[in-house]
This record gives sequence, structure tokens and C-alpha cells, in this order.
Amino acid sequence: MTQQTYHFHGESHRLDAAARAKAPGQFITLTDGITHYELAGPIDGPPVVLLHGFSVPSFIWDPTFNGLAGKGFRVLRYDLFGRGYSDRPDVTYDQALFNRQLGDLLTALMPGTAVNLVGLSMGGGIAVSFTAQHPERVNKLALIDPSGMPMRLPLPGRLLHVPRIGEWLIDYFGEKLIILGMACDAYARKKAPDLAGRYREQMQYQGFRRALLSTWRNAELFKMTAEYEAVGRQDRRVLLIWGLGDKTVPLSVSEKVRQAIPQAEFHPIHAGHIPHHEKPDEVNGLLARFFG
Repeated sequence: MTQQTYHFHGESHRLDAAARAKAPGQFITLTDGITHYELAGPIDGPPVVLLHGFSVPSFIWDPTFNGLAGKGFRVLRYDLFGRGYSDRPDVTYDQALFNRQLGDLLTALMPGTAVNLVGLSMGGGIAVSFTAQHPERVNKLALIDPSGMPMRLPLPGRLLHVPRIGEWLIDYFGEKLIILGMACDAYARKKAPDLAGRYREQMQYQGFRRALLSTWRNAELFKMTAEYEAVGRQDRRVLLIWGLGDKTVPLSVSEKVRQAIPQAEFHPIHAGHIPHHEKPDEVNGLLARFFG
């Protein structure tokens, strides 16, 4: 019973053209499959690309996407492979896959342009990895409660790495673990019905749980110290925003990020793991000033 052959329950729909017809935005075929994306703001505005986290797709960026577009930026957000309306290819979900997706997307939509990146949680780790490997393609880098640094995982997180047990856990308890994890955040608890409803929609499409489990096992989510240090050696402006009440990636992890990237401009905010939702005006203001 491998990750590839395990039959996950509840994934009763195929992510096909009919399913995508109701989605906002556009679609593009890249090296590893179809990617769902949205663009907003003036065409000649400074380019900003938003990378979402581990499991909640690009709708998590609603306040930032609309806010920055309204401030004159050209804003791109997209669903990582395995999430939202993007394909769920039966491949290994590692940093190489996510870096290739971002690189392909920039080549297609913003060719020859050094963009500003904003990464949330796992998206922060992807942004750091991409910036370390492709420094010429990135202008400024903003990180919001980013993952990637070593931290102690709760027991369920450690068990997801165990063959058979990991498949069983994410199959039967994945929804509860992730949605309850949202509710642990003081702000997300208020928004849980809306976030959970939109989140559950993507869970019905085949390949979602397989993609999450493969990402957890292969994307080096907590082993990226070298990539952070590589960015720290670059002559690059970096903005670091952190929720003081974050229970997903605790504030203590920010110390490791700041050691690796000493030039980072640090802004702790009275919020949880999604400060751009809880304090959109404050976060949008910081981002607009930083990228302006």
C-alpha cells in the first residue's frame, strides 16, 4: 500500500474543464500540468506575486490581492500544484516541482521581469528557495510567517512520514486536522465557516490528499536553513512579517529566520498565522511601502 496506490476516500470528482468553468481567473498549461491563476491591477504596475501556504489555495490571499491591486500593483496569485483548481499530477511534490511551476509561470506571464515575491507559510519557503536559486528573477522578497526552518512537529505531523499510517491519517482525519488547525488561530476561528466551506470544495477533487501527503514528505518543509542563508548573503531587501500569536509556525522560529537573513526588516503583528487576513490594512500598508 504505497502513496501512489492507496485509494483515498471522498475524492469523488475529477478536476476537468467542467469543474474549472466556474472558477475565477485563467488557466495555463505548464511543464507539469495546468495552473490556475488570477491577475489584477494596472498592466504597467510593479509586479507582485503571491504564494500561498501548504493546503489553502490562492483564495487565502483575497485581502492582499485586492488591496495591492487597488494600490497600483500588478498582482499575480496562483494555486500550487495539488491545490485549488490547479492540476494534481501524480509526481513527487518537492521544492523542484514548486520552483519549476513558479519559474514557468513567470516566463509565460511576466517574461524578462524581476518580480516582487510574497510568500505565506509554505509559500514563504518556496519563495526563499526560488530566490536562492534564481536571484536574477526576484526583486524584493516579503515573507509572512514562513515555514522552512527546523521546528518540533506535533505527533500527527511526525506520523505522516510513516508509510501506511500517513496515508490512513490524511485519508480519515486530514479534513479535521487541517480545519481544526485553522480554528486554533484566534482570527480563523471567527472565519472558520467561510474558510472551511471554500476549503472543502477542493478536497472533492481526485489527487488532493495524495498531493498534500507527498508535499509533507518530500518538500523539505523544515530543512531549508541553507536556502535562507543563501538569501541572507544576497544584496536583497527582505521584509519579514510575523503574527505574535501564530501557533502554526511559532514566533520563536522568526529568530532563526532573522539569523539567516540579517538584513530582513522585521515587523511582528498582533495576529495569528494569517496576519494579512486579520490586519489587512496594516499588512497591505507594509507591503505597499516596501515594494513602492
